[in-house]
Amino acid sequence: MERHLPVLHKEVLEALAVRPAGKYLDATFGRGGHARSILQALGTEGRLIVLDRDPQAIEVARQLFGEDQRVSIIRGSFEMLAQIARDHDIQALDGLLFDLGMSSPQLDSPERGFSFQADGPLDMRMDNEQGMTAAQWLSQATEKEITQVLWRYGEEKHARRIAAAILRWREEKPLARTSELAALVASAVPGRHGRKHPATKTFQAIRIHLNREMQSLESGLDAALELLAPGGRLCVISFHSLEDRMVKRFIRSHSLADPVYAGLPNIPVHARPRMRAIGKSVSAGQAELDANPRSRSATLRVGEKIR
Repeated sequence: MERHLPVLHKEVLEALAVRPAGKYLDATFGRGGHARSILQALGTEGRLIVLDRDPQAIEVARQLFGEDQRVSIIRGSFEMLAQIARDHDIQALDGLLFDLGMSSPQLDSPERGFSFQADGPLDMRMDNEQGMTAAQWLSQATEKEITQVLWRYGEEKHARRIAAAILRWREEKPLARTSELAALVASAVPGRHGRKHPATKTFQAIRIHLNREMQSLESGLDAALELLAPGGRLCVISFHSLEDRMVKRFIRSHSLADPVYAGLPNIPVHARPRMRAIGKSVSAGQAELDANPRSRSATLRVGEKIR
């Protein structure tokens, strides 16, 4: 099996500060790059829980770590992390990692429909065994709904023009292939196109909407704070500004005391900060960018639970 190169590998390990007997959760297993490194730092008493909603990722996890007694493998979305933790008695974690977005194998598999670099079915589901595909959603969404999704999750300034073009196409035949959507968007967006393909934001927006990525992140962050032990580290790698802003606001909001008690000399325990930010945001260095161009948009933020 080809070894997966994880983004910000060294920086994540330093941020997690893995202890040999610690308990850690990789909430987005992908192809196991970060999980493998965490395991290497764990001793015999350590524990690693890996989670992913993608059935192919879970199969890889079982192949790699199915015989390791330190590892628990769970299929599920981190949107349901609080429930998963209750079902599997997960608590008092020393570290928790979210590596958001798509894994390289997902992006490189035309049949998954995430990329316009190669033709494939318009799928885009992280869990390709359930839920609505991109093609199904585009066949029934209204022009207003498509416009709103492209603007909200892709920050696409030509959202209305693209949505109108999708409905015109739909009158003739369904949109079924990634190449069709990419060509349609390119024809609908005016002006000269630079190095970034004009369909980039559209593909991102539809994927985020279909997979409830922003809602999942919000729920996952809330659950993570409750699951961490005092001193436990939360590490989040994001790949676009919408995610990064949510993570930044989350850490900042929990690093402040309840404003109701602002200015008072004695703040009650329940109103004191629950986290502290660890350093500033981290991006890939030049060596990693040269080795892995997909790391160029990655941003790591770290918070530590203090109560």
